[in-house]
Amino acid sequence: MMFRVRGINPMSLKAFHVVFVSSAVLLTLGVGAWSLNRYFQEGGDLNLALGAGSLVTAVGLGVYGRYFLKKLKHISYL
Repeated sequence: MMFRVRGINPMSLKAFHVVFVSSAVLLTLGVGAWSLNRYFQEGGDLNLALGAGSLVTAVGLGVYGRYFLKKLKHISYL
């Protein structure tokens, strides 16, 4: 059952998923770049680990997002 407010259509689960995964990829890329920048300026194993982990996570989220879109290509965004 879907509830509608006058004139407002709710976002589909597919559209929400795309927005959420895309923002998560951008956030992890930003954290990874920031951490690696700090590592090259100041050093520190924690900065290197956080940067590398964030970049690996961004790649994993990108692969997952592509898989999700392929799996649900027949479902509308609306």
